[in-house]
Amino acid sequence: MNQTPDPENPNTHQLFYQDKQIILIGTAHVSRKSAEEVSRVIEEERPDTVSVELCQSRYQSLTQKKRWEETDLIKAIKEKKAFLLLSNLMLSYFQKRIGKKLGIRPGEEMVKAIEGAEAIGAHIHLADRDIRTTLSRVWRLMGLWTKVKLSAQLVTSAGELDSLSEEDIEKIKRADVLETLLSEIGEALPEMRTVLIDERDQYLAHRIRTAPGQKIVAVVGAGHVPGIHKNWDQEVDMEALEQMPPKGKMVRIIKWAIPCIIVSLIALGFFKAGASAGTDMIKWWVLANAVLAGLGASVALAHPLTILTAVVASPITSLNPMIAAGWVAGLVELLIGKPKVKDFEALPDDISTLKGFWRNKITRILMVVVFTNIGSSLGAFVAIPLMLKVLA
Repeated sequence: MNQTPDPENPNTHQLFYQDKQIILIGTAHVSRKSAEEVSRVIEEERPDTVSVELCQSRYQSLTQKKRWEETDLIKAIKEKKAFLLLSNLMLSYFQKRIGKKLGIRPGEEMVKAIEGAEAIGAHIHLADRDIRTTLSRVWRLMGLWTKVKLSAQLVTSAGELDSLSEEDIEKIKRADVLETLLSEIGEALPEMRTVLIDERDQYLAHRIRTAPGQKIVAVVGAGHVPGIHKNWDQEVDMEALEQMPPKGKMVRIIKWAIPCIIVSLIALGFFKAGASAGTDMIKWWVLANAVLAGLGASVALAHPLTILTAVVASPITSLNPMIAAGWVAGLVELLIGKPKVKDFEALPDDISTLKGFWRNKITRILMVVVFTNIGSSLGAFVAIPLMLKVLA
């Protein structure tokens, strides 16, 4: 393996691939020293290419201040991407809060890498996998309860940022941001680490070594450096890493099985226990779904009409695997309080505080979709035991 450490700077590594020389810099995403080091190395080495641990969407978030104005919320809801978009915003929130605590803009070392490349006329090369693909692959690995735990973990962690100790901050500096936020759940789901870290290590190694130019400076989080070394000479199946894993057969079976079970239970109630029992079973199904879906929309501070929509839609949509109560509620919230240009312009500042998530119309719509869906799903699981009790 052709790689040599820099004895004067342990964060900088010399690697070689075919006729290419790669200077790999392991950075802390919230460290001023890392940002300064990146600028210095690029200025001294004057590479042909600067490769950065960014995907297209994260690159745009750093360089295009008005990119959110192009967001199509209706398309995001219809394509079931509301949670992914909200997760991306939550990650930005965490980085902004931590960066504010440390007195540095999150991703400053990436900004310095981009500015340094532009200053010397070097090519800017994006090396990371699209964050939406990464989050989608993680999402597919999680069951309903794990998704609920993740949402609760993000909200709980958000309230703990102000009490971070110096030891916590140092840990965050050394780790990958995604890994830090999801580490607790990752202990229960080792597959999650595979997607968040191991797969991206492979992806980064391949993208960096195949970047254009003979002399390349690559800027990545320090947590990825060991994995890049490990995969440097390995074959990487990029097509497999960019594919969405198919939904498991069990998931598809459950999606259709629950409505069939509910309808069968109600029919059984009418035929075996009489009209009164059947009616009571319908009542419990409607109440459990309506109340919990309405509660989910209320938590997101939805408009009263949106909450009413969630209440009415949930008992019906829960019987149809092709549609979800959150999508209906989210579209209603979007139509009632259509985001204006000022909401998109304020989004970068609003996501720097937890209060801002509820104040901004864009994030509120996304939270309406997510929390209504969670409430509706919980409603189905609450209703079934109640219906069985009536039947018994």
